[in-house]
Amino acid sequence: MADTQRTFSIIKPDAVAKGATGEILKRIEESGLRIIALKRVQLSAQQAEGFYAVHKARPFYSELVQFMTSGPVVMAVLEGENAIARWRELMGPTNSNEAPAGTIRGDLGTDIEQNAVHGSDAPETARVEIAYFFNATEIQAAVEALP
Repeated sequence: MADTQRTFSIIKPDAVAKGATGEILKRIEESGLRIIALKRVQLSAQQAEGFYAVHKARPFYSELVQFMTSGPVVMAVLEGENAIARWRELMGPTNSNEAPAGTIRGDLGTDIEQNAVHGSDAPETARVEIAYFFNATEIQAAVEALP
């Protein structure tokens, strides 16, 4: 039996500013993952601080919050067989300089911070991250609207 999972993704401000949103969404769909909920938002400092609270003690935390609030982002809930691993493979390594060509970060990222996309790293993280930005009604309405 297939392991159908949901995972969370963010197209970060650098990729949105480059006009790469469509390319990234296309790659997601071409990989066989389904986009079951999607929205474009401008994160507030409070939202970014809460989302990245796990990194609060790290030296890059304030720069990360500043970057993530520097422009709009596109958030999505992705679904599919082994969605977490598949999305992470499609993204490539966190540091874009180490990401191979053909991955989103390798093709569209600049460095470790401006790396185009975010993705959940585990099922529990995915549940927490999805719930942070999407309520159950938004996801249900989006799923019901799917062909």
